[in-house]
Amino acid sequence: MNPYLKKKTINGWPLFWLISAPLSIVMIVAITNTDLSTGKGISSLIQLSVRCARPWLYMAFLASSAHSLFSSDFTAWILRNRKYLGLCFAVGMAWQATFIIWMVVAYTDYYANHVFVLRDLIEGLLGYIVLVPMALTTFKFGRRLITRKQWRLLHKAGIYYLWAYAFSVYWWEIFYYRDPVFLDYAFYWAGLWAWGLRAAAWTKARRNSIGKSSAGAPLHRFAGPLGLAVASVGIGAASFGSAWVQPSQEILYGYALTRIPEALFPYWPFEPFLPLLVIGVGCLLIGNADDWKNRTNASRV
Repeated sequence: MNPYLKKKTINGWPLFWLISAPLSIVMIVAITNTDLSTGKGISSLIQLSVRCARPWLYMAFLASSAHSLFSSDFTAWILRNRKYLGLCFAVGMAWQATFIIWMVVAYTDYYANHVFVLRDLIEGLLGYIVLVPMALTTFKFGRRLITRKQWRLLHKAGIYYLWAYAFSVYWWEIFYYRDPVFLDYAFYWAGLWAWGLRAAAWTKARRNSIGKSSAGAPLHRFAGPLGLAVASVGIGAASFGSAWVQPSQEILYGYALTRIPEALFPYWPFEPFLPLLVIGVGCLLIGNADDWKNRTNASRV
């Protein structure tokens, strides 16, 4: 193993302090250099805190998948320190929560007129409702309060929800609001790549669990290439969302039955995730191709 990655200073709690302390210093310096007399100034601090937090969320999200696909000293280091990277994300989000409360209390009119959207509020609150118990149960005292099964469910569902929230924010910034900056593109593609690693790791694990077969029916022989084609369509849709976002909204919005979900349900109607659904179908075809071949062969015996 790379001896540098084994150093105590970049593992465990020292790594946490190595990341979270500079992050907090950046926040404090930003506070001293921001006009705090306006809601717009506080809004800029909210944006900065989120940008400082996102990388650690993505690294925690992709840790196990990256190591499964590209086993190396570096991916092992990420996986070993996933807990601490997640806590660094929590520190950044704690700063965000501080600034949000500051805005709501000190600049209520600005928040109500320029920031507040009910569904966005619900999505954000659910994120904190998930994040707080996730952070607490990384410690022994919190973990003792729930069963192992509950812990796994909380952390798996929680990390997906937090990733989905971040990913959807940058999808809208790039393909809807039309005024993205470089970091919006960087975080969008990083989020897509992180999810792609998870999908690829699932596909690899599925194929390994099924095993390989040398024979099969023609339909199943083409399941793998068909899956690659479907996944490619999904990747294209994820890359060029501006080409289909407007037509999709004309189809998905404006129905009497969907008014309540449109106002209240997080992510509804899931436009940012539609390309990922297509990619997922492609991965399903690839991952199960050998299983379908084996079933066909068995039925012929």
